Amino acid sequence: MLDFVAIDFETANKYPNSAISLAAVVVKDGDIVKKGYSLIHPPFMQFDAGCTAIHGIQPKEVADKPTFDKLWPSIYENYLKGHIVLAHNARFDIGVLRSTLSYYHLDWPELTYACTVKISRKVWPDLANHKLNTVGAYLGIEFKHHYALDDAETCARIAIDAAKKEAVDSLPDLLSQIGVKSDAFLTDEQRRKQEAKGAGEQLSFF
Repeated sequence: MLDFVAIDFETANKYPNSAISLAAVVVKDGDIVKKGYSLIHPPFMQFDAGCTAIHGIQPKEVADKPTFDKLWPSIYENYLKGHIVLAHNARFDIGVLRSTLSYYHLDWPELTYACTVKISRKVWPDLANHKLNTVGAYLGIEFKHHYALDDAETCARIAIDAAKKEAVDSLPDLLSQIGVKSDAFLTDEQRRKQEAKGAGEQLSFF
């Protein structure tokens, strides 16, 4: 079963905890079955002009939106839980998620993730580059680049098309066949911190 969730973040500035939008696209058995998108009030209303020029989101658009900690329980339960997570240039999006969770003192979940840049490099090695817009154009996908929902859906479609090209019917089989590793979202260091925090919370004083 080709099951996974594709995500995409946009940020207000260069700091990874400055998420201002998030999209998640759920794929079940090779078909897109659910989409979610939200604007996010960042921890600090500091917008970098270069970032704004890329995604076009203005401070006034997120001023009255919920902060990430309010959105996270629903995002995790309804989209991420139990799925392999994909992102295009996953280092960026996973970094944003980790940093934002840590900012709000939220536990990192048990997730596995992989990168569609790495997937596309293996499946379509002759492309001029493997940026999202380049791979999307090659596959005939029309989308608004740097609008998180379109980017997440394009990421999902890249993985779906890669699986078709490689004639596999699951994401683990695709990754194994093309030699791309998946990674654990929860690092050993963070696990130790969370376990220590949990042990501390169990202490009681009389």
